[in-house]
Amino acid sequence: MTTALGEKIKAIIQANGPISVTDYFSLCLADPEHGYYRTREPFGRSGDFVTAPEVSQIFGEMIGVFFVHAWQRHGTPAGVRLVEIGPGRGTMMADMLRVIARIAPPLFDTMTVHLVETSERLRDVQNQALEDYGDKIAWHNGFDDVPSGFTLIAANELFDAIPIRQFVRTQTGFRERMVGLDANGELTFAAGVAGLDPALLPEPVQNLPLGTLFEISPARQAVMMAICDRLRAFGGTALAIDYGHLVTGFGDTLQAVRMHEFDPPLAHPGEADLTSHVDFQQLAETALSAGIHLNGALHQGDFLTGLGILERAAALGRDREPQTQQVIQTAVDRLAGAGEGRMGELFKVMAVSHPPIDLMPFRPVD
Repeated sequence: MTTALGEKIKAIIQANGPISVTDYFSLCLADPEHGYYRTREPFGRSGDFVTAPEVSQIFGEMIGVFFVHAWQRHGTPAGVRLVEIGPGRGTMMADMLRVIARIAPPLFDTMTVHLVETSERLRDVQNQALEDYGDKIAWHNGFDDVPSGFTLIAANELFDAIPIRQFVRTQTGFRERMVGLDANGELTFAAGVAGLDPALLPEPVQNLPLGTLFEISPARQAVMMAICDRLRAFGGTALAIDYGHLVTGFGDTLQAVRMHEFDPPLAHPGEADLTSHVDFQQLAETALSAGIHLNGALHQGDFLTGLGILERAAALGRDREPQTQQVIQTAVDRLAGAGEGRMGELFKVMAVSHPPIDLMPFRPVD
């Protein structure tokens, strides 16, 4: 089984030689003709995966509560820019705005909302989700187009869709992992010639078996840097929520999801969503090197519980029929529950702010 994009990639490799994992990743998601985000409706039941805001309205409400708290800690500035980068279907923003309007009218009344979204199709979906808010909402192709001013930034499942570079341990050290063709003309992984600065590795190489993989993402670090530059210029807080790990390590996290099932990453280019786990330690180090305060990083379950998701769920379920209470309970369990395969443990949440402030539920960093 081959795909239109698969044929295109094979032709590129035949003409020019193997391509890096990072180029393969970019083509799969963003090729203008056949890229996944250009051709698919990725979110929700009919798509390939379900994101946290699609599980329950409580998720976006908790994020809204967090930003109200951050705004208060920053001294309640007027004219806030509330920014979401990669807003999906607009579900999370709709849930955030509902709670902000209810608990912090002075914030809601003077702020504007900025969605950084390149897909015309998703903009239409977001527009429908947010139609109640009229002129308060503006769309931008790039983060740099957001007007100046104090900024609160949400990035939910943004970083996992930004391409990574992979390096594989060979007899001659780490070499960049490439996508080439095997003897039958099918896509296969291979080691290339580009090396890696050993200083980037979390531990000495001697003890690592051949074939060990290491991932870095300069593109992710560049996005983090742009966020930090903005906070330094105008003040504010940014929150990143993603599938990933808190400590840099080794391993292959490149994965494809197609129709809610894992798929080999080279099997259906352009027809599966490609992601990899976010290395929050690398993002944290980027922020610190930019002179931005790191509030901390937590498991999503600890973050949501610390913000009061259990109390909010109880309030939502009060005086409702048992079936509705069960739906709410199941959603909270999925979002905040610990244990194998639950979002509460798989997803991590990191906040950074400038000027430095303490933010619940992160513990002050000494």
